[in-house]
Amino acid sequence: MKIFYKCCSGIDVHRSILKVNLRRNGVKGKKDLDEIRTFDTMTRDLLALSDWLKEAGCTHIAIESTGVFWKPVFNILGSDFKVILVNARHYKGVPGHKTDAKDCRWLGELLQHGLLKASFIPPQPIRELRDLTRQRRRLIQEKSSAVNRIHKILQDANIKLSSVLTDIMGKSGQEMLQHLINGESDAAKIADCARGRMKAKIEQLTYALEGRVTPHHRFMLSKHMKQIRFLEEMVREFNQQIDEHIKAQGEDFAALIPLLSTLPGADKQSAEEVVAEIGADMNQFPTEENLSSWAGMCPGNNETGGKRKSGKTTKGSRWLRTTLGEMAWAGSRTKGTYLSAHYKRIVRRRGKKRAVIAVGHTMLVMAYHMIKHQLPYNELGDDYFNKMDEEKFKSNMVKRLEKLGYKVELTKKEEEKAA
Repeated sequence: MKIFYKCCSGIDVHRSILKVNLRRNGVKGKKDLDEIRTFDTMTRDLLALSDWLKEAGCTHIAIESTGVFWKPVFNILGSDFKVILVNARHYKGVPGHKTDAKDCRWLGELLQHGLLKASFIPPQPIRELRDLTRQRRRLIQEKSSAVNRIHKILQDANIKLSSVLTDIMGKSGQEMLQHLINGESDAAKIADCARGRMKAKIEQLTYALEGRVTPHHRFMLSKHMKQIRFLEEMVREFNQQIDEHIKAQGEDFAALIPLLSTLPGADKQSAEEVVAEIGADMNQFPTEENLSSWAGMCPGNNETGGKRKSGKTTKGSRWLRTTLGEMAWAGSRTKGTYLSAHYKRIVRRRGKKRAVIAVGHTMLVMAYHMIKHQLPYNELGDDYFNKMDEEKFKSNMVKRLEKLGYKVELTKKEEEKAA
């Protein structure tokens, strides 16, 4: 087979050790090599590995994407070599013949012949933004879990506050919870904390707040409320740090956030998460199809014997998929938009889950072109599909009316003459 890289290396990465295969073939003035060495993962050992590979004339390195263990290796070697991060599922060795030495040799051999597909590694500023946005999402999820635990405690105390209030963590709800924590037992007095439109539900709130709150319930509620306030403060700090990090990347980068926020169903937080996951340089993805496949937002291909089997979506970035799913749900509920029409068009025949994935895929394609060409969102309207094939739309509407027993005759409305 053709040799693409005359001197390269395959590294099998573990927590504490590295198995390194150095391959050199056809380099003028140097003998051929197929050598395996073991290195520790301490910084001084990684620097020694770098020196050894430089001395041998190595140019390309393939490493397996094992959790976070590849990151220290990439941080040291990435500045001096072309490092290719490889998905473990893309290079399977021979079953029953798996050792660390064979893994690194197999990696090196595949790399030498150009048979490995590199994973997308964003630049350092994007990786740091990823860390911030992902941790913020975890904090928000932890807050949601704490709120759910408060719901359970209230049910255990026969307090039916959630049956009347949509959000018990609103201003009215938090004041009522604080009164319960402080030991207040007069339901009518607690219900007087209602604000705004909640004042119209004071009678219902009074009934809902009549329960049996014990000291144990008050203790648990106080600790969960303390945890929620702490998490809210942490989220505010992360929001501030994310804003500062984005501004530090320059005006062009910062302009992407308000640009993507114009998508129906998107907000500032979701725009930040999308940019953190796919980056600002769309040259990493030659086409929108490449980005959709990497994100796992398009159908998979599984065909044998001329028969198409399961077409479920491929595995991709779970963080990006989660964000796009939330954006799609929100976008499908906007009024008079292309995305809402797109959702309604698919949900009738494919179901809600597939429709959400389809809308999320469409939003990802939109984001790709908006970032690549620096273009604002252009609303096509909810009648776009009707206008796209007007004859088909008319035919379907006529058939539906005829099924109801009507005789339909279509007459085109004459255009009003200009005054």
